[in-house]
Amino acid sequence: MNDLDLFSDPYGDGRPSDEVYGRREQRRVRKRQKRRRRNGRAAALFAMAFLVAVFGTGGVLGYAWLDNKWHPPDYAGQGSGSVTVQIKKGASGSVIGATLEEHRVVKSARAFVKAYNKETRASSIQPGFYQMRLKMSSAAAMALLLNPKSRAGNQITIPEGRRAAEIYQLLAKKTGISAKEFQNAAKDGKSLGLPPYAKGRVEGYLYPGRYDLDPNGSARQILKQMVDRFNEEASSTDLVAKARRAKMNPATVVTIASLVQAEGGKPADLPKISRVIYNRVKKGMKLQFDTTVLYALDERRLTVTEKDLQIQSPYNTYLHAGLPPGPISNPGADAIEAALAPKPGTWLYFIATDPTNKVTKFATTEAERQAIEKEFREWQKAHPGQ
Repeated sequence: MNDLDLFSDPYGDGRPSDEVYGRREQRRVRKRQKRRRRNGRAAALFAMAFLVAVFGTGGVLGYAWLDNKWHPPDYAGQGSGSVTVQIKKGASGSVIGATLEEHRVVKSARAFVKAYNKETRASSIQPGFYQMRLKMSSAAAMALLLNPKSRAGNQITIPEGRRAAEIYQLLAKKTGISAKEFQNAAKDGKSLGLPPYAKGRVEGYLYPGRYDLDPNGSARQILKQMVDRFNEEASSTDLVAKARRAKMNPATVVTIASLVQAEGGKPADLPKISRVIYNRVKKGMKLQFDTTVLYALDERRLTVTEKDLQIQSPYNTYLHAGLPPGPISNPGADAIEAALAPKPGTWLYFIATDPTNKVTKFATTEAERQAIEKEFREWQKAHPGQ
């Protein structure tokens, strides 16, 4: 053993002396302190870099967000190509913008809304179908919506009280789709969205009114548009609940409304005609409506003959008591309301004494009925051939 060994291992058991141990410990402490200082500086530098990155990126993102808000993306120019777009009734600027963006007419709905808000005539945009171009500037799209020449659809008004077969003819003339195609489409009541109480028949559920028809629409789509309108009106007027309160099926209400509409002249007469129906049914009297017989004959005229009255049909209310098995026309809102709320009265009869001016008179007794029928016969003499 040399002096160095003794100095480094004075105990002879491998343990360093206290002096050596102390120096080694001091060196380890200094090394740890140096590492901590280096790590601290690195952490500080990393934190500074992180903050710079965050706030720098945030600034960029924030600027981009503000720029996108103030200057939303927009196309330039008049666009190209062609696309048909429907603007629905009551659509706001944001809804129109979203529709145009969906059809790739404008680049963003926000850009269109800016143009919409600047245009003083914006509220005059009419619902309907428009022939637009793809990738138009919002200002150009706005101008096209205000141009009547851009209207692409066929506008049609379906009068109240028309039969389904008559509506097919009107639609055929307007669209070029044959009446036969509409007739075939009407057979699939489920795809048209008919209410369950309609039992698959469209008669009575093709709601009258003004329609903007899709120039590319099929017969099924057009009929569905009309049935959808009926469903909307039935929902908004709470038809099912009102029928339940009146202890009737909604289908019965629609059938009564169709009779009221077919027989009625002026709107003020409809609740009184409804009352006549209620009174006669309650008394077990046959309705004896010419309109039901003519529906069975699929004809339109003012009077019927004795031969006509013998037609074997459940719609012949001269032969069968009670209501016919279903609607005989497509009634409007006033007739449906009259069916639900007939005017109080004892009338059992009514006759259109002056059909030209839509004058209808009502009677309770047989004598009164004969008197108003005489008035009608005099009108017939004065208007031969009608």
